[in-house]
Amino acid sequence: MSDMILFGAFPYVAVALLISVGIYRYCVDRYSWSSQSSQFLESRVLFWGSVPWHYAILIILMAHFLAFLFPSGWGVLLGRPIRLYLLEVTGLGLGISTLIALALLIFRRVLNARVSVVTTIVDWLVLAALLLQVATGVYIAFTLRWGSVWYLHTATPWLWSLVKFDPQVQYLAALPAVVKLHAFNAFLILAIFPFSRLVHVVSVPLSYLSRPYQVVVWYRERRAG
Repeated sequence: MSDMILFGAFPYVAVALLISVGIYRYCVDRYSWSSQSSQFLESRVLFWGSVPWHYAILIILMAHFLAFLFPSGWGVLLGRPIRLYLLEVTGLGLGISTLIALALLIFRRVLNARVSVVTTIVDWLVLAALLLQVATGVYIAFTLRWGSVWYLHTATPWLWSLVKFDPQVQYLAALPAVVKLHAFNAFLILAIFPFSRLVHVVSVPLSYLSRPYQVVVWYRERRAG
C-alpha cells in the first residue's frame, strides 16, 4: 500500500503542483520567476560551486532522460563491457562533482552572513532535497553497480507506466530502500520546484531573439589626448 502511495499516487500530485502552481505564479507574480542571484553578495565560492554544478547535473539529467526516452538505443550503447564501464565511471565522477559543488553552495549560504540573510526557508528545503538526491545517487552508483543497465528494467518501465496512467509500482517494490528514496525524492523536488527560485530554469527569454537591437550613444565629450 505504501509503495502505491509513494510511487503510484504521489508522482501525479507532484506533477500537478509543478504545472498548476507554476502557471499561477507566472500569471500572478511573474517577477519572481528569477534565480534571484546573490552573486553581488559573494562571487568567488559561487563560481566554484555553481559552474561545476550546472554542467555536471545537466549531463546527469540528460543521461537519465535519454535512457527513459530511448531504452532500446541505450541498451545497445551499453552492450559492450568497455562502454558500460566507461559510462559507469563517468557517471560516478559527475555525481561526485555535483556533490562537492552543492556542498560548496550550501557552505556558502551557511558561512556567509550576507548570503544567509537572503536565503529563505524554501531555499534551504530545496538545497536539502538536492543534497539528498545527489548523495543517494552517488551512493547508488558506488554500491549498486551497473545501475545504467538495471535502470532500463526498473525505473524506465515504471516511469512509462506513469505516463500511461497505469502505475506499475512492482518495478520499484523489490529495489533497495536507497533506490526508492532516490525515486521518491526526485518527484518531491518536482513538487517543491514551482515554489522555489528553481523556476528560472524554465524561464527562457525567447523575446530577446526578436527584440530590436540597442544602440548605445556616447554623449560625453572625450578629452583630447
